[in-house]
Amino acid sequence: MKFADIGFGSSVNAARVVCVVSPDSLPVRRLVQDAKNANRAIDVSCGKKTRSVIITDSEHFILSAEEPETIIERMNAADDK
Repeated sequence: MKFADIGFGSSVNAARVVCVVSPDSLPVRRLVQDAKNANRAIDVSCGKKTRSVIITDSEHFILSAEEPETIIERMNAADDK
């Protein structure tokens, strides 16, 4: 199992991640709100502005304060190890 750092001491299993997206578009905001209503949203932003949404294969939405590009680079680095 390879874990990638997603900020503030939190990690995610890189193999379970489906996509990393920006929360700026309306469809993504709707998906996040639906996940919050269904208790499938995990907020690891520690009160900071959400800059990326990580969607897993179990349909959980992880909200992070890190930029999507940063998280993708960390996941690629985790795959290389």
